[in-house]
Amino acid sequence: MKTLSPRTLLLRKLLFAGLLALIVISVGLALFRKTSFITPASEKERKNPLSSTPENLAAAKQLYAEFCTNCHGDTGKGDGSEAMMYDPPPANLTDAAKMSKVTDGEIFYQITQGKKPMPSFRKRLTEEQRWQLVLLVRSFANPPGAMPISPAVAPAEKQMHSAPAH
Repeated sequence: MKTLSPRTLLLRKLLFAGLLALIVISVGLALFRKTSFITPASEKERKNPLSSTPENLAAAKQLYAEFCTNCHGDTGKGDGSEAMMYDPPPANLTDAAKMSKVTDGEIFYQITQGKKPMPSFRKRLTEEQRWQLVLLVRSFANPPGAMPISPAVAPAEKQMHSAPAH
């Protein structure tokens, strides 16, 4: 058996320590990194093909109860039974000011894609079911008797609406 020189042993120990430090730093950065949800412009512009009918809302409530209440809570406040386990915490879907700044396409994209800790529902729910959930999410920020909030207008539409009238 060949014995290694003290210099070779020292070099190996230093390389191992360096590798270990890189792994620890990478894991630490991954755990503390918080990124915002970036929705492609084409997705922001998507319109909900469904209307807010009692049937669509009833179907969405069943889906929400099965897939969403544990985190977002019964009324969408982000206070579900598992909410405290997650960082970032589940969104408060009742915040009218915040919800008026997002388009239906953005909500649909977020439901479809998911983002840790929220799972993707692309394969779990049909496209129609995801659009139904968009309708329900909108209703949380607009309780009965309140003035309806307008979803954000996609960038192309903003330009059309902000052009001066002739």
